[in-house]
Amino acid sequence: MEVIRAESAGFCFGVKKAVEKVYEQIDAHKKIYTYGPIIHNEEVVRDLESRGVSVIEGEEALVQIKEGAVVIRSHGVPKRIYERIEENGLECIDATCPFVKRIHQIVEKESLAGRQIVIIGNAGHPEVEGIMGWSASQAVVIGDAAEAENFRPDKEKPICIVSQTTFNYNKFQELVEIFHKRGYNVNVVNTICNATEERQTQAREIAAKVDAMIVIGGRHSSNTQKLYEICREKCQATYFIQTLDDLHLELPKTAALVGITAGASTPNNIIEEVQNYVRINF
Repeated sequence: MEVIRAESAGFCFGVKKAVEKVYEQIDAHKKIYTYGPIIHNEEVVRDLESRGVSVIEGEEALVQIKEGAVVIRSHGVPKRIYERIEENGLECIDATCPFVKRIHQIVEKESLAGRQIVIIGNAGHPEVEGIMGWSASQAVVIGDAAEAENFRPDKEKPICIVSQTTFNYNKFQELVEIFHKRGYNVNVVNTICNATEERQTQAREIAAKVDAMIVIGGRHSSNTQKLYEICREKCQATYFIQTLDDLHLELPKTAALVGITAGASTPNNIIEEVQNYVRINF
């Protein structure tokens, strides 16, 4: 069995930086917390918990903590979370992805200038929730064509459109086009990170030429889910797994080529395990 592995599979820059920061803090012999799971990968989160790192599940839980250090994960958080951390006298270790941090700065600046903020992304996703928390006025989240069609702007305000960094690039373009066709006064800032675009492009190209495609990542990972959707469009035999234990391939007898990609929160060792298993057993 021949295997093609996407070059960009696995940890992106922002995730790698965030995970490394947490492990660095473990050696400092102090109580370490992460605001939400550091990444959407249960294997990594379990390992950190075994080393004494606790996950803070929401703002109410944060208020109860009076000592230690809080790591802000790569997804970023609303501005008020930084204020809560400072109020409680906690050390703040900011591991927000630089690409996400840039969106925070854009949203804060544009909203203060009087623009209505529209975020192209998945409502409820931690990154989107964080971005919303930097807008001086109520931001609107648009995730599909129906929501874009039904959007009714504040006529007194021009619009600033930004995107969740891991959103499907082609879908982003389609939704922006709806705004243009309606004649809205919009300033569009494409904030999908280059790593996401490259990862999605490679996944699409590989899936189009293989007999089966394996997408590896956490079940709650938005960027991995989008990779799966992209690959599924090109290859019906696409499998979404979290670890090697989830791999149950049912390949056609004529299958000779398998592609592998992975989300931004997938450790390299898991990718290698899957890759080696496929090469040896098929």
